[in-house]
Amino acid sequence: MGEIDHGRRNKKPRLINDAERQKLQEFIDLIHYSPRYSDDKYEYRHVALPKGMLKVIPKDYFDPSKGTLKLLWEEEWRGIGIMQSLGWEHYEVHEPEPHILLFKRPINYQPPMVDQ
Repeated sequence: MGEIDHGRRNKKPRLINDAERQKLQEFIDLIHYSPRYSDDKYEYRHVALPKGMLKVIPKDYFDPSKGTLKLLWEEEWRGIGIMQSLGWEHYEVHEPEPHILLFKRPINYQPPMVDQ
């Protein structure tokens, strides 16, 4: 897998507001998380959003040239209700099925230690 194209993201995370969060709430329990799979460098998983959820995700989360979601910052994907452990990065959208988001993180990822 190549490097992530950061030009396909918002310039900085665009956080969800309370009204948007309310619209997304009904879909949270319907998000599907694949088992993890890996190569020699990364572990991967895909996350399938309910198709109806795409209609209530803010428009500025979408790439108008493709009609799919942009690559989301962690604050953005967590804001729409995706729940995963630390270290995952959204690196691709499966264009034939735009409700499927692809994530990766380094194998044996360890979160940074916080100084006390």
